[in-house]
Amino acid sequence: MKSYKPTGMMISIKGTSIVKVLIGFALFLFMIFSISGVITSLNPKYRITSSSVNQASTNISGEMLYQLLGWENHHFLHVIPKSDEKASPPLTNFIFKLSTNVNLDDPRSLLGRELPGFSLFDGKILVAGDGTNYTNMPIESAPPAEVLKAEQEASLQNTEGISEQGDREKSSDPKPLTTGDRKVVYIYFSHTRESFLPYLKGVTDPNLAHHSKMNVTKIGDKLKESLETKGIGTTVDKTDIMTTLGQKGLSYGSSYQESRAVVQTAMSNDRNLNYFIDIHRDARRKKDTTMSINGQSYAKLAFVIGAEHKNYEKNLKFATDLHNHLQEKYPGLSRGIIQKQGASTNGKFNQDLSSNAILIEFGGVDNTFEELDRSAEALADVFSEMYWQAAEVSGTTSN
Repeated sequence: MKSYKPTGMMISIKGTSIVKVLIGFALFLFMIFSISGVITSLNPKYRITSSSVNQASTNISGEMLYQLLGWENHHFLHVIPKSDEKASPPLTNFIFKLSTNVNLDDPRSLLGRELPGFSLFDGKILVAGDGTNYTNMPIESAPPAEVLKAEQEASLQNTEGISEQGDREKSSDPKPLTTGDRKVVYIYFSHTRESFLPYLKGVTDPNLAHHSKMNVTKIGDKLKESLETKGIGTTVDKTDIMTTLGQKGLSYGSSYQESRAVVQTAMSNDRNLNYFIDIHRDARRKKDTTMSINGQSYAKLAFVIGAEHKNYEKNLKFATDLHNHLQEKYPGLSRGIIQKQGASTNGKFNQDLSSNAILIEFGGVDNTFEELDRSAEALADVFSEMYWQAAEVSGTTSN
C-alpha cells in the first residue's frame, strides 16, 4: 500500500511585520491630523485659500441651497415661495464660474488674470456717484520703499496759508447740541503719508506723492474742527503707520494690519467712540476727483467698503446714508460707494471692528487743501445732521 504525504502551502507571518505596518499606519494618521490641526490653527491670512471657490460660494443663495437639498428631501421645498418652486437654480453659470473662474456676466473676470495690474478693477460699484464708472474707480498704488523714508522725501512748496495742527481758531459760540466731554468720532490714517502733488517740489508721479508732514492727516484736523463746531466730539490719531512698517520690516500691504492694532487700542480705552473713519487720498488725477459747487472747487469723496466680514451690510448702510445726504445738499460731491474683496485687496479695512466704520478717499493727488477743506466741511455738515437726528430718535441728545 502506498502512503500519501499531504501537500500544501505554508504561509509564515512574522509578528514584527504586523507591528511595523500598524506603527506606520498610526504614524500616517498622526501626520494627517497634525498637518490638519496646524493648517486650521493658522492665522486666516496665512491659510491656503481659493479666491475662486470663495467668491463662487458667496453667490449661493438660500433658494438655490434649498432647491438642491429638495432634490433629495422634498420637505426643504416647503420653505420656498410657490412662485419659485418651479424655478431651476442657475447651476450652469455657477458650475462654469466655479470651474473656470470666469463670470459670464462680468467680462473683467476673463481678462483679470491675463492683464498685469487689472486686479485694480476687481472692486464693485455698489452706488455710483455722478460720472463714476469702472474706468475711474479709486485706485491705490504702493509707493517705492525709498519714498517712505523721510530723509529722501521731496521738498515742500506752496505751503503758505496752510495752518499747522491746533493753529486754526476755534469758535467760542455756544452749541445748541453737544456730546460734551465724550469723543464719539475716531479719525485715523492707515496710509498716513499719502500726500498731494501741488505741495511736493519737483514731483509729478502720483506714485511718489507721499510725505511725512504734508499729507492726509491735515484733512483729519479740518474734519475734526468742522465736526466739533457741530458739537460732535472727535479724536484724531496720527500714528505714523509707515514708521511702524519700517521698524517691523513689513511691506506696504500690511498697513491695515498695523492700523488695526491702533484702532483696537482706542476702542478699549474709550467706550464712547462709535464712528471710525479711515482717511485716504486717491491716486486718480484732477479730472476724476474735483468738481465745482456754486463757483467753488471741491475734492470729491469716495466711500470704500470691505465685504469680507459680518458688519458689511451695516457699514454699507452707513456709507449709503452719507452718500444720499451728500447728494441732497452737495450734488455730485460723492463719487459713490465701492466694494472691495478678494485676493488682491484687504477685504476688511478694519471695518469688521464696528458697524459704523468706513474708509473715505478724499480727492486725488492733484487736489489742494482749499478743495479738501471744503469737502471736509461738507462731510461734517451732513454727518452732523445724521448724527443728531439719530440721537434725537434714541433720546441721547445733550445740551
